[in-house]
This record gives sequence, C-alpha cells and structure tokens, in this order.
Amino acid sequence: PYFMGLSEPPAPRLVTVQKCFRTTDIESVGDYSHLTFFEMLGNFSVGDYFKAEAVPWAWEYVTSKQWLGLDPDRLWAAVYLDDDEAFDLWRTVGLPAERIRRYGEEQNYWFSGDVGPCGPCSELHYDFGPEFGCGPDCEPGHEDCDRFLEIWNLVFMQFNRVGDPPNNLRPLPSKNIDTGMGLERTAATLQGVPTNYH
Repeated sequence: PYFMGLSEPPAPRLVTVQKCFRTTDIESVGDYSHLTFFEMLGNFSVGDYFKAEAVPWAWEYVTSKQWLGLDPDRLWAAVYLDDDEAFDLWRTVGLPAERIRRYGEEQNYWFSGDVGPCGPCSELHYDFGPEFGCGPDCEPGHEDCDRFLEIWNLVFMQFNRVGDPPNNLRPLPSKNIDTGMGLERTAATLQGVPTNYH
C-alpha cells in the first residue's frame, strides 16, 4: 500500500528482517542455496531515493571494510535487459563491464504477484571461484552451479502490474526501492563457504 500511494509509510526509509517460508519455488529447496525457512534483510525507499543512490550505497555496504568488506574482485552484478541506467551505475562504482550480466524478465524483473507493484531488479552475486563452476563460460545466470551465489537483490519498484501484457504496467505514484539480502547466504559468503549448510 505504501508503494501504491494507498497509505502513508511511517517514514520514507524503512528496514526489515523478514522471516520467510519458501512456497512458490519450493522445488528449489535441497540445493546449496535455497532453504525452506530463511531470513531476508530488507531496506526500502518510499519515494525518497532511487537507483542513483541505491547502487553505490549497496556497493559501499558490501565492499567497505567498515561494513561487510567483501572482495570487490569477487562480485558480479546482473541487471534487467534494457536497464542501461543500472548497468552504468555499476560501472561507475568500479565493477568491470565483463562482470555485469543482462538477463530477462524471469531473472531480473520482480513481481509481487499477478497484479501489484513491480519493477526491474539488479542482483549482486559473489564468485567463489572457477573450481566451483560449471565450465569456462560459467556466469551468475547458470542454474545448478555453485560458483555464484546471489546475496542481494535491489528492486527498482516503479510500476503497478494491472493485468496481462502487453499494456499492463502503469507507473506507481513514485519511484521506490525494495531490496532483499539473504541473511544465511550473506553469512556463508562472509565465512568463505559457498553453501548455507556449512
């Protein structure tokens, strides 16, 4: 309701720790990164800041020694196919173009359901190294591969889906940020292990 302008948020910037039970993709449980129950750390902007702030702040949080201190050389980003702005922002913070991938709607567009707020998203993936990979062309979008672990998803929540394509997206009253960082995945990454089970 905050994103849709139906109610006033308590503040334009919010944070959450959500206890999540996996249902819609329950078939993913059992690999090294999908748990049945997990916790999702979130930060939200309701019409306050947008991509130009969210991307550099995310980069600072994961790479700065003051915060998580992850090795920038092990980070990759994924952006929605035509999201040149997000691509350029990742380049601006220092991520080489060859470590930024463009993916379609299935991977880099977030929907809250058949109708409701949605938008393109940008993911951060940690690279555990080629020894965990699926071959010489390994990249974050490959399923069933343990080399890359998505740790954070920045959703640029700017549309309301009102029905079936092609003309089903309407601009929300404001541009918003909705991010989700997997607590267990981030903890595994900080310990240098590629699975939640270690």
